[in-house]
Amino acid sequence: MRLILDQIVKTFDAKQVLQSVEYSFEQGKIYGLLGRNGAGKTTLFNCLSREIATDGGKTWLEQDGVKRELTETDVGYVYSMPILPEFLTGYEFVQFFLAANPSMKRQDAKIDEWFDRMRMSREDRHRLIKGYSHGMKNKLQMLLFLIAKPPVILLDEPLTSFDVIVALEMKNMLREMKSEHILIFSTHILQLATDLCDELVVLNNGQLTSVPSELMHSPEFEREVIELLKDDPTHA
Repeated sequence: MRLILDQIVKTFDAKQVLQSVEYSFEQGKIYGLLGRNGAGKTTLFNCLSREIATDGGKTWLEQDGVKRELTETDVGYVYSMPILPEFLTGYEFVQFFLAANPSMKRQDAKIDEWFDRMRMSREDRHRLIKGYSHGMKNKLQMLLFLIAKPPVILLDEPLTSFDVIVALEMKNMLREMKSEHILIFSTHILQLATDLCDELVVLNNGQLTSVPSELMHSPEFEREVIELLKDDPTHA
């Protein structure tokens, strides 16, 4: 399975944030998306998830040799600031999610198993989401994607709100998930990117550029990334 970006363009006022972006992401890999503040990482994610419309280009999903246009149901988006109904408990929210997606009702009996897998205690799963920490809210988002299994999962700074133990659990979960998904996460932490990712992609000057895999664990890695980022005129 591949996610294919074909000449994606997005402009805000007079600024072209995404300039005919082309790239191909493959199932079975974790991709790290690097870029300076304002480079357009969130814009790219919003275009892929159909939160906002592009001004040009197409996004394709290729499965078993058949290529079709990407739809919003193909994409799971873990937001940096989770958007969840805080008047529900975590358990009630998952029940609501299953009820809103009839094809998943058969999994209703597994709700506690999903929470167990996310290492969320029985007390926490029956508390109001309003009382959840930022990290717990992100775990709840991830739980939904474990259930729904969208082909593409986008993660916007997903691990920065977790403590060391939970971050390690989430890293291991992402490694397990990558065989069935295309995983792309944005981060500004180079150590996290090199530790977790199979490939790194830099967004700069409205374009995506791959960091050579052989450099990821070499002394030249940071220098190479800085070279790719430093010529962005918006940060001159």
